[in-house]
Amino acid sequence: MQPRDRLTAKEIQVATLVWQGLTNKDIAGVLLTSEQVVKNYLRTAFDKLGVWTRLELALYVAGHGGANWHIQLGNGLLPPGAGWGIAGSQVHQFPGGAGIAASKEKPSASGRQL
Repeated sequence: MQPRDRLTAKEIQVATLVWQGLTNKDIAGVLLTSEQVVKNYLRTAFDKLGVWTRLELALYVAGHGGANWHIQLGNGLLPPGAGWGIAGSQVHQFPGGAGIAASKEKPSASGRQL
């Protein structure tokens, strides 16, 4: 069993959205939840995968299929054509005009970047 097999569907979705470049605030908007809940998902995913930062998480996702990671696991979490991905130099515009190009999250008290 690989470490990623221990992730819940929400942890997989959050990890995929981190890989796609969304911030915690944007992920919370996609999941219709709070930023704190997103941080909780990240913390448990970090622990299960043995990573410490969002960058390490994104690299883990990229190394295990990237955009197809959730499909390979049999979880149709991201609807086709939802426009959540960031390809190349594109900047995705969310309601309210917030452009997303890279994560600017601050490290948590434990030193992990959630």
